[in-house]
Amino acid sequence: MGLFQFMSADFTSLLQYSASRCPGKDGKMKFDSILSEVNGFGKFQIRLVLIQMLSRVTLPCHFLLNNFMAAVPSHHCNISALDDGGIFRNLTLPQKLAVAIPAEQDGTRSSCQMFSKPQYQYLSDSNSSQATSRVQCQNGWVYDNSTFKSTLATEWDLVCSRKGMNRATATFFFAGVMAGAPLFGFLSDRFGRRPLLLVSYLSSLTFAVLSAFSTSYIMFVIMRFFTGLSLAGISIIAIVLNVEWFSIDHRTFAGVIISLDWTLGNFLMVAIAYCVTEWRMLIVAVSSPLILATIAWRWLPESARWLAANGKADAAHRYIMKCVEMNNTTKCMASITPMTLLESVETETGDKKYTFVDLFRTPNIRKLAICSGIVWYGVAFTYYGISLNISGFGLSPYLTQFIFASTEVPMKIGIYFFLEKIGRRLGQMTALLGTGLCLFINMFVSKDQSVIRTTVAVLGKAMSEASFTIIYLYTTELYPTVVRQNGLGYTSVLARLGVSMSPLIMLLEDVWYLLPAVTYCAAAVCSGLVASLLHETLNSRLPEFIEDIEKPRTQSTRMEETE
Repeated sequence: MGLFQFMSADFTSLLQYSASRCPGKDGKMKFDSILSEVNGFGKFQIRLVLIQMLSRVTLPCHFLLNNFMAAVPSHHCNISALDDGGIFRNLTLPQKLAVAIPAEQDGTRSSCQMFSKPQYQYLSDSNSSQATSRVQCQNGWVYDNSTFKSTLATEWDLVCSRKGMNRATATFFFAGVMAGAPLFGFLSDRFGRRPLLLVSYLSSLTFAVLSAFSTSYIMFVIMRFFTGLSLAGISIIAIVLNVEWFSIDHRTFAGVIISLDWTLGNFLMVAIAYCVTEWRMLIVAVSSPLILATIAWRWLPESARWLAANGKADAAHRYIMKCVEMNNTTKCMASITPMTLLESVETETGDKKYTFVDLFRTPNIRKLAICSGIVWYGVAFTYYGISLNISGFGLSPYLTQFIFASTEVPMKIGIYFFLEKIGRRLGQMTALLGTGLCLFINMFVSKDQSVIRTTVAVLGKAMSEASFTIIYLYTTELYPTVVRQNGLGYTSVLARLGVSMSPLIMLLEDVWYLLPAVTYCAAAVCSGLVASLLHETLNSRLPEFIEDIEKPRTQSTRMEETE
């Protein structure tokens, strides 16, 4: 008890000291000042990031799972029905395919058509011009199982006229993420970050396992929808909880470091997918880290910033004390009590509850909501347009995914230094316009030049990954604490709308083979230009209330922190 009183006195001293050094315009201390004094990047924050990593590594595994789970192996019509008991039965497999499957213009065998009866003239003359009767596959397909033991395509024959259903599995999943983003955003702003994370862990694990044991296509897409809805909670809450515990000086570093768990998840997915080639067990395997995340949840702190902004000063005080104790920063603490902290917050917020409507009530936040929504849509649309189409580069899907993941580490290290020196806005613009440029260049590189295509695609993927890394950090800094989760939820809805549309865009290649690339390129360039309308947040305090962005922003540089 004596130790607690001692630390409580130190804490109140810290608040008073911070207020005197970095007060707001009304003379009150700012939460960022408190975090700076208690060490905004110590053991407490490191433990927080490591605990959240257990759940966040599952995000890329599920978000990019269709690259392996819904892969379409080489296939052709099942021609067993053409066996007439005579000549056909005695042919070798290549000969059977020659007389039963028509050849395409590039010399490959058709995947969706067959001859209505054996065309034996092709055994002696492959260029025969004799009229033949072609029909759609009558008895299903035969698949090449050398790479994948089973996929969604082989399970339910989602090829040829049904290939849109295979693409739609990703759309249903991201539609769930789109629905879950505002739901979890609203609930976590109302009830806190920590409890909603547990709900997200448990529901994600449950629906993932149910989807793995689906008995029909309809059941599968429904379960994937709810899996996406549940994972949305981890996606938007975890990043906010992390950033809200870091001080201004370390916020950029925190945003980039946190994003590395996505890279780790990418490597994990490639390793698991290489070892587990059956789609049902693959879903179970990539979801297993959520078990560890659920166990580790008991050590996860609530956001003290959220608690303070919602008038729960006692609880905020307890978590700050845990941070002080773990970071070993018990200096200069003496006179503001939790009640004083509560009163200072209530003076500005009262009992008001914020909703998505508040994102559009006043001019500045309305502009922020519109512009950030467009940027998020473009970032997600182009990122998944590249990431979910790894089969067009002439390489193994495992190798392509591994190369994509390998580029992320040096790119994110570069992002850290770029953001620290140049800023968020220019970084976001550069990343998106660079992505658009790479997509534009690849439109003019032929498919037989696989090395050049892959090199340009990898660069484009890296730039796209950079834009995603920046936008997460950028958005958390742009929106005030009282509507931060609502803001993240809203932008995530638009992002997932873009992601939901992205897989279906590839179906436009049936109209014009370059139309998908043109669409992705245009989205990247347009969103990059819109990003120029957002204001810079480098070295700025996180806004606490909507009023903070409706009036001129006060920059708080490191120099001001030390004055």
